[in-house]
Amino acid sequence: MKTIKVGIGSTNQAKIDAVTSVFSYPKYHVQSFSVPSSVSSQPFSEEETKRGAIHRAREVLEKGMSIGVGLEGGVVPMDDGLYVCNWGALKTVTGEEMTAGGAKIRLPKEIAVQLYEGEELGRVMERYTKKKGIRHKEGAIGVFTAGHVDRANLFQHIVQLLYGQYQFCGMDKEDRNK
Repeated sequence: MKTIKVGIGSTNQAKIDAVTSVFSYPKYHVQSFSVPSSVSSQPFSEEETKRGAIHRAREVLEKGMSIGVGLEGGVVPMDDGLYVCNWGALKTVTGEEMTAGGAKIRLPKEIAVQLYEGEELGRVMERYTKKKGIRHKEGAIGVFTAGHVDRANLFQHIVQLLYGQYQFCGMDKEDRNK
Protein backbone atom coordinates (compact mmCIF):
# COMPACT_ATOMS: atom_id res chain seq x y z
CA MET A 1 0.00 0.00 0.00
CA LYS A 2 1.31 3.41 -0.96
CA THR A 3 1.23 6.01 1.82
CA ILE A 4 -0.83 9.07 0.87
CA LYS A 5 0.62 12.43 1.90
CA VAL A 6 -1.88 14.64 3.72
CA GLY A 7 -0.91 18.20 4.52
CA ILE A 8 -2.63 20.38 7.07
CA GLY A 9 -2.40 24.12 6.64
CA SER A 10 -1.64 24.86 10.28
CA THR A 11 0.86 24.20 13.04
CA ASN A 12 -1.89 24.47 15.67
CA GLN A 13 -1.78 21.30 17.80
CA ALA A 14 -5.56 21.00 18.16
CA LYS A 15 -5.95 21.07 14.37
CA ILE A 16 -3.09 18.61 13.85
CA ASP A 17 -4.64 16.24 16.40
CA ALA A 18 -7.98 16.46 14.61
CA VAL A 19 -6.49 15.55 11.23
CA THR A 20 -4.22 12.76 12.52
CA SER A 21 -7.14 11.16 14.36
CA VAL A 22 -8.99 10.74 11.05
CA PHE A 23 -6.19 10.29 8.51
CA SER A 24 -4.24 7.55 10.27
CA TYR A 25 -0.92 5.89 9.60
CA PRO A 26 0.10 3.72 7.72
CA LYS A 27 -2.33 4.60 4.92
CA TYR A 28 -1.83 8.34 5.45
CA HIS A 29 1.16 10.41 6.46
CA VAL A 30 0.13 13.78 7.91
CA GLN A 31 2.44 16.76 7.82
CA SER A 32 1.69 20.25 9.10
CA PHE A 33 2.66 23.48 7.38
CA SER A 34 2.48 27.10 8.38
CA VAL A 35 0.50 28.68 5.55
CA PRO A 36 -1.49 31.91 5.37
CA SER A 37 -5.26 31.86 5.59
CA SER A 38 -5.61 35.04 3.50
CA VAL A 39 -8.39 36.20 5.81
CA SER A 40 -8.28 38.43 8.87
CA SER A 41 -6.67 37.08 12.04
CA GLN A 42 -10.19 36.99 13.51
CA PRO A 43 -12.62 35.95 10.78
CA PHE A 44 -16.00 37.57 11.45
CA SER A 45 -18.44 35.60 9.29
CA GLU A 46 -19.18 32.09 8.08
CA GLU A 47 -18.04 33.10 4.59
CA GLU A 48 -14.72 34.54 5.71
CA THR A 49 -14.00 31.57 7.97
CA LYS A 50 -14.81 29.10 5.17
CA ARG A 51 -12.66 31.09 2.73
CA GLY A 52 -9.73 30.83 5.15
CA ALA A 53 -10.09 27.05 5.39
CA ILE A 54 -10.23 26.70 1.60
CA HIS A 55 -7.18 28.88 1.13
CA ARG A 56 -5.17 26.89 3.68
CA ALA A 57 -6.09 23.60 1.94
CA ARG A 58 -5.03 24.98 -1.45
CA GLU A 59 -1.75 26.34 -0.10
CA VAL A 60 -0.79 22.94 1.32
CA LEU A 61 -1.09 21.27 -2.08
CA GLU A 62 1.74 23.50 -3.27
CA LYS A 63 3.97 21.75 -0.71
CA GLY A 64 3.82 18.46 -2.65
CA MET A 65 0.96 16.86 -0.76
CA SER A 66 -1.71 14.62 -2.31
CA ILE A 67 -4.40 16.00 -0.03
CA GLY A 68 -4.58 19.44 1.55
CA VAL A 69 -6.69 20.09 4.64
CA GLY A 70 -7.48 23.57 5.90
CA LEU A 71 -9.24 24.29 9.17
CA GLU A 72 -10.30 27.74 10.29
CA GLY A 73 -12.05 29.09 13.35
CA GLY A 74 -14.02 32.30 13.39
CA VAL A 75 -17.03 34.05 14.84
CA VAL A 76 -20.41 34.92 13.38
CA PRO A 77 -22.83 37.58 14.60
CA MET A 78 -26.41 36.36 15.02
CA ASP A 79 -29.57 37.96 16.38
CA ASP A 80 -28.94 36.77 19.93
CA GLY A 81 -25.17 37.19 20.15
CA LEU A 82 -21.77 36.31 18.75
CA TYR A 83 -21.12 32.63 18.04
CA VAL A 84 -17.94 30.63 17.48
CA CYS A 85 -17.91 29.00 14.03
CA ASN A 86 -15.51 26.55 12.41
CA TRP A 87 -14.94 25.45 8.84
CA GLY A 88 -12.82 22.89 7.07
CA ALA A 89 -11.80 22.22 3.50
CA LEU A 90 -10.19 19.26 1.79
CA LYS A 91 -8.56 19.70 -1.60
CA THR A 92 -6.97 16.98 -3.74
CA VAL A 93 -4.24 17.18 -6.37
CA THR A 94 -6.84 16.09 -8.93
CA GLY A 95 -8.92 19.20 -8.22
CA GLU A 96 -11.71 17.94 -5.99
CA GLU A 97 -12.69 20.22 -3.14
CA MET A 98 -14.90 19.39 -0.16
CA THR A 99 -16.02 21.75 2.60
CA ALA A 100 -17.79 21.29 5.93
CA GLY A 101 -18.84 23.50 8.83
CA GLY A 102 -19.01 22.70 12.51
CA ALA A 103 -21.06 23.27 15.60
CA LYS A 104 -21.59 26.72 17.07
CA ILE A 105 -21.78 28.05 20.60
CA ARG A 106 -22.68 31.55 21.74
CA LEU A 107 -19.89 33.47 23.41
CA PRO A 108 -20.51 35.31 26.67
CA LYS A 109 -21.18 39.04 26.13
CA GLU A 110 -17.98 40.04 27.95
CA ILE A 111 -15.96 38.05 25.39
CA ALA A 112 -18.01 39.20 22.38
CA VAL A 113 -17.52 42.87 23.26
CA GLN A 114 -13.75 42.49 23.06
CA LEU A 115 -14.01 40.81 19.65
CA TYR A 116 -16.18 43.62 18.34
CA GLU A 117 -13.43 45.97 19.55
CA GLY A 118 -10.95 44.21 17.24
CA GLU A 119 -9.39 41.61 19.52
CA GLU A 120 -8.71 38.02 18.46
CA LEU A 121 -10.56 35.26 20.32
CA GLY A 122 -7.40 33.32 21.19
CA ARG A 123 -5.81 36.31 22.91
CA VAL A 124 -9.02 37.20 24.72
CA MET A 125 -9.32 33.63 25.97
CA GLU A 126 -5.71 33.63 27.22
CA ARG A 127 -6.47 36.68 29.35
CA TYR A 128 -9.86 35.32 30.41
CA THR A 129 -8.47 31.94 31.54
CA LYS A 130 -4.98 33.16 32.47
CA LYS A 131 -3.60 30.27 30.36
CA LYS A 132 -1.09 30.54 27.51
CA GLY A 133 -1.66 28.68 24.24
CA ILE A 134 -5.31 27.90 24.89
CA ARG A 135 -6.04 27.86 21.14
CA HIS A 136 -3.69 24.84 20.85
CA LYS A 137 -5.55 22.98 23.57
CA GLU A 138 -9.16 23.26 24.72
CA GLY A 139 -9.90 26.55 22.98
CA ALA A 140 -12.91 28.72 23.77
CA ILE A 141 -15.20 25.79 23.03
CA GLY A 142 -13.54 23.73 25.77
CA VAL A 143 -13.83 26.52 28.31
CA PHE A 144 -17.48 27.30 27.56
CA THR A 145 -18.57 23.63 27.47
CA ALA A 146 -16.83 22.85 30.77
CA GLY A 147 -14.43 20.54 28.94
CA HIS A 148 -17.09 18.35 27.32
CA VAL A 149 -15.95 19.41 23.83
CA ASP A 150 -12.51 20.79 23.14
CA ARG A 151 -11.09 22.44 20.04
CA ALA A 152 -9.57 19.20 18.70
CA ASN A 153 -12.97 17.45 19.12
CA LEU A 154 -14.73 20.23 17.26
CA PHE A 155 -12.27 20.16 14.38
CA GLN A 156 -12.19 16.34 14.40
CA HIS A 157 -15.91 16.33 13.61
CA ILE A 158 -15.28 18.65 10.65
CA VAL A 159 -12.41 16.45 9.42
CA GLN A 160 -14.69 13.40 9.69
CA LEU A 161 -17.26 15.20 7.54
CA LEU A 162 -14.56 16.01 4.99
CA TYR A 163 -13.17 12.47 5.00
CA GLY A 164 -16.66 11.03 4.58
CA GLN A 165 -17.18 13.18 1.50
CA TYR A 166 -13.76 12.11 0.23
CA GLN A 167 -14.71 8.44 0.64
CA PHE A 168 -18.18 8.94 -0.84
CA CYS A 169 -16.60 10.39 -3.98
CA GLY A 170 -14.37 7.32 -4.24
CA MET A 171 -11.27 9.41 -3.72
CA ASP A 172 -9.66 7.15 -1.13
CA LYS A 173 -8.27 4.75 -3.75
CA GLU A 174 -4.48 4.76 -3.76
CA ASP A 175 -4.27 5.06 -7.54
CA ARG A 176 -6.07 8.44 -7.49
CA ASN A 177 -3.02 10.09 -5.91
CA LYS A 178 -0.57 9.42 -8.75
